[in-house]
Amino acid sequence: MAYPSVIAEAATNNLDALTAPGAPRTRDGRFRNPARMHKMGLLKGLSIMVRMLFDKPADTVPRAAIPVHAMTQQQLLAAPDRTLYRLGHSTVLLKLDGGFWLTDPVFSERASPLQWAGPKRFHQPPISLQDLPPLKGIILSHDHYDHLDHAAVMALAPTTEVFITPLGVGDRLIAWGIPAGKVRQLGWWQSTQVDGIRLLATPTQHFSGRGLTDRNKTLWASFVIEDREARIFFSGDSGYFDGFKEIGRRYGPFDLTMVETGAYDPQWPDVHMQPEESLQAHIDLRGKVMLPIHNGTFDLSLHPWHDPFSRIAELAAERRLPLATPEIGMPMSIMAPLETVVQQQWWAPLVAQEAAARAAVA
Repeated sequence: MAYPSVIAEAATNNLDALTAPGAPRTRDGRFRNPARMHKMGLLKGLSIMVRMLFDKPADTVPRAAIPVHAMTQQQLLAAPDRTLYRLGHSTVLLKLDGGFWLTDPVFSERASPLQWAGPKRFHQPPISLQDLPPLKGIILSHDHYDHLDHAAVMALAPTTEVFITPLGVGDRLIAWGIPAGKVRQLGWWQSTQVDGIRLLATPTQHFSGRGLTDRNKTLWASFVIEDREARIFFSGDSGYFDGFKEIGRRYGPFDLTMVETGAYDPQWPDVHMQPEESLQAHIDLRGKVMLPIHNGTFDLSLHPWHDPFSRIAELAAERRLPLATPEIGMPMSIMAPLETVVQQQWWAPLVAQEAAARAAVA
């Protein structure tokens, strides 16, 4: 299959599955990870599913409202270049060289194929789809429902110039009716440029699929995003693996790393990172400041909703590493995040309220 508008990075001799351009595949053409995945088994998988559906701890969902800063198109148009807004989960709006870029846009009420079942939002987006300014591009890390929202993509398509996707994900968009000329698909270590912005797909340890029969038929990726001054890393979803060191060696240091920190559990170590691993990934990447993402919006695991924030903040403080934790919708400078975001732990008062409520009931 020919994928449009791909510019391959130069290859070196004797590259293995982690470092070669493109992506490793199985014999039946499905994509695979460089490292062998742990096999969960049918019974264990069913037991996890039953617990996720019927026996989840009460604290996986916040009782009080998460703070959200409403955004307007006028505010965004007036914002300086290299301003970032976290919209929730892994959806981040970046203003680079006068253009707007959106990662993994999910605006639907549920991260699910069904809008009457599945993980429900903790908070509404800080801006509606209709109020967003025209986008230079949308960056998609993979095709899971909490990263690829069909309704959002279709609503944004008329005002979006280009979609940057891993191999195969762009074919989904084209099948949905997105013009093929707007879609650029990349394998690992392949890049493209859009009006001076360079975007390079890099490996992750994850999987893909939106149904029962399409597992790993599309690729998953992280991304290096560069303009004239800023270098940003967007992790997508990943378990911890040696690829972060290779990305850091090739393209670090990064002014900002947006690293998955949430929806983790010891039972699925290959595809999501514990906070200790997320911080180590940031270190491997040679990041200057870390922005933890993939948290605070959907109930996708068994840990308390605030656990990703509390744990990564404690770990970063112990290592004396800069951490940016802006409230949803709050503007943040990519080049000077600690100067534009008040480094308060905004989740702490909510956690205290929940603890007091539990104590009162007891």
